[in-house]
Amino acid sequence: MRFTGIKVFSTTMVKQRQELGESVTLWLQANADLEVVDRVVCQSSDDAFHCLAIVLFYRQAA
Repeated sequence: MRFTGIKVFSTTMVKQRQELGESVTLWLQANADLEVVDRVVCQSSDDAFHCLAIVLFYRQAA
């Protein structure tokens, strides 16, 4: 099985976008029993909002 779960980090707020990497790091540390097998990083924008999303695909570590 390639992956068993996904975790999505997403925000449109400036301060939260600046702290998104720290949020991902804290989640990874708290879930050290999981192995990230793939990831997708997306950014989208319109006139009013800028959205950043990080999607982690994971499975239980061997």
